[in-house]
Amino acid sequence: MTPIHELLNRIRWDKDYGDAVFVIGYYDHIEDRIITVPLKELTFDKEDHFDFGLKDDEGEWQSIPLHRIRRVFRNGELVWERRVE
Repeated sequence: MTPIHELLNRIRWDKDYGDAVFVIGYYDHIEDRIITVPLKELTFDKEDHFDFGLKDDEGEWQSIPLHRIRRVFRNGELVWERRVE
């Protein structure tokens, strides 16, 4: 399986592949479910390669570890999945 950071780099740098609508599904411990969010709503710090930023429903920024990403969709099609047993 391709590591998630490599897929995110491909989306960022491969113009042909990245020219699509991406949705990330990450595991939320509090809600105990996978939450999907458009990739364009996430922020990535160039100095931090371990998490991403996301504004919650109250408008507060949350830091989510990359290892909690479970699925990535490209134009509605599942292109990456991490299964957790």
